[in-house]
Amino acid sequence: MVRDMRWLSSLASRASPALRNLPEQAQRESSSKNKPRKVLNQTPSDNVGAPLKGNSPKPNFEPQNPNLVSISTNPISAVNNKFRVDNKRIDHLYIAQILSRKDWFLLLDHELKAKRIFLNPQFVASVLQNQESPLHSLKFYIWVSSTDSLFAKNQSVRGVLAKTFYRKGPVVLSVELLEDIKNSGFKVSEDLLCILISSWGRLGLAKYCAEVFGQISFLGLSLSTRLYNAVIDALVKSNSLDLAYLKFQQMPADNCNPDRFTYNTLIHGVCKIGIVDEALRLLKQMEGLGYLPNVCTYTILIGGFCNSKRVDEAFRVLEIMKEKHVSPNEATIRSLVHGVFRCMAPSKAFELLLTFSERESVFFKVACDTILCCLSNYNMAKEIALFLKKSGARGYLPDSSTFNIIMVCLIKELANPQNEVQEIFESFIQRGVKPGFSTYLQLIEAMYKARQGDEGNRIFDQMIKEGLVSNAFSYNMVIDCFCKAKMMDRASKAFGDMQRKGIPPTLVTFNTLLNGYCKVGEVGKAHELLALLLEHGFKPDTFTFSSIIDGLCRVNQIDDAFECFAEMIRWGVTPNAITYNILIRALCFIGDIARSMRLMKRMEADGIKPDAYSFNALIQCHCRMNKVEKAEELFLAMLTLGLNPDNYTYSAFIKALCDSGKLDVAKEIFLSMEAYGCFPDSSICNIILYSLGKAIASPCVLCCSVDMFARKTCPSVAQEDDDLRNAFWNQLYPGEMESQQNSDVSTVIHRRRH
Repeated sequence: MVRDMRWLSSLASRASPALRNLPEQAQRESSSKNKPRKVLNQTPSDNVGAPLKGNSPKPNFEPQNPNLVSISTNPISAVNNKFRVDNKRIDHLYIAQILSRKDWFLLLDHELKAKRIFLNPQFVASVLQNQESPLHSLKFYIWVSSTDSLFAKNQSVRGVLAKTFYRKGPVVLSVELLEDIKNSGFKVSEDLLCILISSWGRLGLAKYCAEVFGQISFLGLSLSTRLYNAVIDALVKSNSLDLAYLKFQQMPADNCNPDRFTYNTLIHGVCKIGIVDEALRLLKQMEGLGYLPNVCTYTILIGGFCNSKRVDEAFRVLEIMKEKHVSPNEATIRSLVHGVFRCMAPSKAFELLLTFSERESVFFKVACDTILCCLSNYNMAKEIALFLKKSGARGYLPDSSTFNIIMVCLIKELANPQNEVQEIFESFIQRGVKPGFSTYLQLIEAMYKARQGDEGNRIFDQMIKEGLVSNAFSYNMVIDCFCKAKMMDRASKAFGDMQRKGIPPTLVTFNTLLNGYCKVGEVGKAHELLALLLEHGFKPDTFTFSSIIDGLCRVNQIDDAFECFAEMIRWGVTPNAITYNILIRALCFIGDIARSMRLMKRMEADGIKPDAYSFNALIQCHCRMNKVEKAEELFLAMLTLGLNPDNYTYSAFIKALCDSGKLDVAKEIFLSMEAYGCFPDSSICNIILYSLGKAIASPCVLCCSVDMFARKTCPSVAQEDDDLRNAFWNQLYPGEMESQQNSDVSTVIHRRRH
């Protein structure tokens, strides 16, 4: 065993002499690589900040980065673009400098004429989304639209601009901005205003939408149905339905007729809040104007009926669609499935949708995928297994993403993953489903936890054959899986396979293995691995040292652990709360309270705030030594710092209070647990109610106390108050309840009285 942690320094001496200076070296290398190269033949006119002179000869306005856009001389046959744009070579900072100037439009024209930029949708979209200021994106869009009107209609360009305004906005049409646009010879177009209004709606700026809409004439625009639709949609998105209706009623006065989009938007607004009768009135009005409802209209109605918990009518909408020859789409089916789960108990929703899926044929797969995802969200593993069995008989085969989602739920929720889950897993693999790496790994972990090592190894071999373990990240995950299962031989073998395949290990690889060896108490192996880590040129980090310290504490080598802690400081590695907590816990375990308290003070002095784990170890140690007053002080200090105690804290503290006769204080703390976000478990209930049983002589009073605690504790306990009373009656009078199987506690109390 290791007795002197100075071996770490000796190991370092065998490694690269410059190991301690790795961060400094990396910084120097990075700075040398990023050092700007000298630009030849650069003239003062190359500076974008230099103003253009009026009567000068043709200016030599060269960009700071001559390769503003890389251009391919070969045309792309698959795309109608003359030039290929490499987004990594676009100098977005240079374009931003241009757009920040007052003569931005002249400079952009100059760049275009000089053929330093070539406009295509990819280039325009890249510039729009990479500008720090959304005002720059707006000005660039205005210039591009005036240069080629097709860009104003391009959906990808419009989509990128809308996302930019939403993520980096809001963009406000200030007097200065409008003046700048006007002086540049441009104006805010109807296309641009619609995009702006949409972004304001998504940002919840309903009043601003209405204000700008009321002053549209100052922008040189005339009111149109399209603009009305844009503002009504924005008001609905910002949950201002009253304002949306007001604009809707103003449309005829401005000679703007509502269309199907107008009605669909309003129907969506009322359906969101569950007022379906108003949606039906709007639908009837729309049909009266000659606009037939489309699939979007019916999909919105289905969601509205579900929001108002009128599920039967939601299914009736599907029948109406068939009668009117309107085919549902995938969104229709998803809206129905999600809506049913949203408004009904999950078990009832499953029964209803199971019947629906058996009737559905056109969008059978979409229905099955959505139902399975909803079941997974509600952790309904048994229902998933049943549904897979029934839908599989009809030929349903989930895609990889859906299969991964449901497998996570099955592995987590089913009691015997080695049986039913494995059967489901194997059956779908045989049918061609390709599970993801994480799904394989979770199933392997479940097998190892269930002590089904052979099956876990078989699935692991299958994962290897599929080629899913092929890089450092995947190997690190596999090694971590073996370490968690305490299968260090397999973890070491995976590490060897990794090296044989030429995949270089990372610091995470070494840390994972080292932590695994320390967890099982093999400090010698950890020592060897640390030497290998240094030989590979890595510098130990906080996780490395914390793992070694934990391993030494586990084998009761406390002095060596503190020597390692000191070595950690000498290496310039900063300990964190986990490092301190390991040492505090170890000192508390051996009963050295004074030293553990000093360590906590040092922890605070180093600027590291103690957490719940720090206090737990100290409180439990004081409680074991019957130092209840000191435990109370720590408990109050913990609450003062805003830390929430957990069941371990409460369990030790309440037991100590009960043992010391402070039953009233214990009861008070017990009843305050939920206020701090901690729900009492059975062990805590057993402690305090057993103490009540010893302290209260009258069985009737005891039973009333049990009732009171059952009502005031967490719902899971309150629902089982009868069982709780019976359990504690058995503690007081062992065997009494078993002999009176058909009697409740009150009956037994009555019999004992007489």
